Amino acid sequence: MASPGAGWLIWNQRHLLHALREFEIFYNEHRPHQGIANARPLAPLPEPISDSYRLAHLTIHRRDRLGGALHEYEHAA
Repeated sequence: MASPGAGWLIWNQRHLLHALREFEIFYNEHRPHQGIANARPLAPLPEPISDSYRLAHLTIHRRDRLGGALHEYEHAA
């Protein structure tokens, strides 16, 4: 993740509020937190994958937020 201010330009209050909301969603719904066993504050921990075939054939999708400043990764269904 790029650090705030590293190439970011906020155009106006509307743009600032959008950027803050995107970061809030990322922080609370996607980003794992080490202090709470890598859980996301607003989501339960996913079930662990123990099947060796599924582990060897994981498909990961990446979603960029805020023009690529934030990245979300998740298992494809």
